[in-house]
Amino acid sequence: MPDHASAGYWVRRFLSEYLVHERGLSKNTQQSYRDTFCLFLPFVATTVKTPVDRLIIDDLSPGIVSNFLAHVEQARSCSVATRNQRLATLHAFARFTAECSPEHVEWCAHIRRVPFKRAWRSPLPYMEKDEIDELLRAPDRLTELGQRDYALLLFLYNSGARATEAAGLLIDDLTWDATGTGSVKIRGKGRKIRFCPLWKKTMAELLPIRCFSTATVTRSPGLESMRWWHAMQRPRRKTFHH
Repeated sequence: MPDHASAGYWVRRFLSEYLVHERGLSKNTQQSYRDTFCLFLPFVATTVKTPVDRLIIDDLSPGIVSNFLAHVEQARSCSVATRNQRLATLHAFARFTAECSPEHVEWCAHIRRVPFKRAWRSPLPYMEKDEIDELLRAPDRLTELGQRDYALLLFLYNSGARATEAAGLLIDDLTWDATGTGSVKIRGKGRKIRFCPLWKKTMAELLPIRCFSTATVTRSPGLESMRWWHAMQRPRRKTFHH
């Protein structure tokens, strides 16, 4: 079987070359694309009764793509959003293959005619102010772990950062100023960076992180960019709140 006819050949190039080197997509996005093929290729192999390593591009027909999407929704109980995400991966794969192999342009056109499904968007949930206050009162601030948890919850409330965004912050992403307020640089999805101002109350709770960082850097140069949440695991020596 010539390489240009093998589905495996194009899948390998798409995942290992195009996504990584040409597009430079994040690890999470690469993993999402890979997961689609982990589901799609065995489904195709079962449908056409051919081993996965013997599949050709023409086996990935629009009809099989449509059946796979129905399988994702019905057998796997996935949402329409997940179904559309899988289809977007297959559309991108078809476009890449056609750009590199003109003989597959017609096949690409057929695959890209498989439509996305429209669905109602769920309303965004939110918490009332009194619910936020109750959440912030939950940590026992007479303990070191309680103080840490309170500082993290207050930061998330103030900044609106996702949990994964907060986990990826560095200590020197936090900026203090003379007024007692400050700001934080947050790296979001799609490699987008945003700056968020922080309240005096939030900065006062985060101040021990900077103190710990300064002491650590004095002993070990080069650690100034350590993860801030790691610093929060350290005991915080300060007067307890009453």
